[in-house]
Amino acid sequence: MLVSLVLLLLGALAAVVTPRLMARAEWPEHEPVVALWVWQCVVAGVLLSFALSMTFSAAAAWQAVRGHVFAPAPHAVVEAYALAAYGPWSAVMAVLLALGGVWTAAMLTREIRRVRLERGRRRAELLERSPLMPGEEPGSGRLVVLEGERPDAWWLPGTAPRLVVTTAALGRLKGRQLDAVLAHEQGHANARHDWLLNCSAALASGFPQVPVFAAFRGEMHRLVELAADDTASRRFGRLTIALALVELNEDRGVFGPCPTPDAQMPLRVSRLLSPAGRLTIGRRLRLTAAATLLPAIPLLVAFVPALSALG
Repeated sequence: MLVSLVLLLLGALAAVVTPRLMARAEWPEHEPVVALWVWQCVVAGVLLSFALSMTFSAAAAWQAVRGHVFAPAPHAVVEAYALAAYGPWSAVMAVLLALGGVWTAAMLTREIRRVRLERGRRRAELLERSPLMPGEEPGSGRLVVLEGERPDAWWLPGTAPRLVVTTAALGRLKGRQLDAVLAHEQGHANARHDWLLNCSAALASGFPQVPVFAAFRGEMHRLVELAADDTASRRFGRLTIALALVELNEDRGVFGPCPTPDAQMPLRVSRLLSPAGRLTIGRRLRLTAAATLLPAIPLLVAFVPALSALG
């Protein structure tokens, strides 16, 4: 039971402390890909801590669960966990954590369903605005040009992904700016950023009071755009993609004094126009390795009594 409490406290501590630490750090803006990986590892570690805490609590509360969890373990290992000492409290904890797990699965299912419905609606609208020509096969092309007065470009993921560009965007973007915008959207597609956005939205909507999940959703929206900007800038230059973003968004008021829903756009442009200031390769590797080890901490805590007993 003590292991269950430690795992629960470990997950809660990570859920509260991580957003504060990441908010104070300056390196995520310069290394968005590394920051995306760190956030994924932290969230995985939090979820794993709660899942392991639920498992040990259920094993302490019910003999049937204990028999399945510790079936191949020697008697000394089972005794090291002292599972029988906190029966009623462990049952309450196991039920609460199990309800949290069921709620998480329900939120993920709801988010997947919502995304599919939204994607289907957008595809139907796209087909209506850009119908197939005689002899054209569905899914034969990935680039779709729409007639529109508003300059815009976006990636529509799915089984038959589409890159959509309006005619106004074609008229606005000059030279290699269009190629840079296409590379930006292609960067989203190649990295499957839509999966990250959907998972973070499901966790944040299911547990809005948990700081790490709320921060996870906000940072995913910001970091995926920075990562896609870097993908495009590596091929076409930082100035090119910065000018393309200005051309696409200057009529939406995002560069004015009043706040807008896309308030990150001026910061993205300023970041592209300023010196890169990237971390050294060694530090990037150390951050990546440290983040990869984060989910192993709950596993280490869970196996400490067993290792001590065997030792």
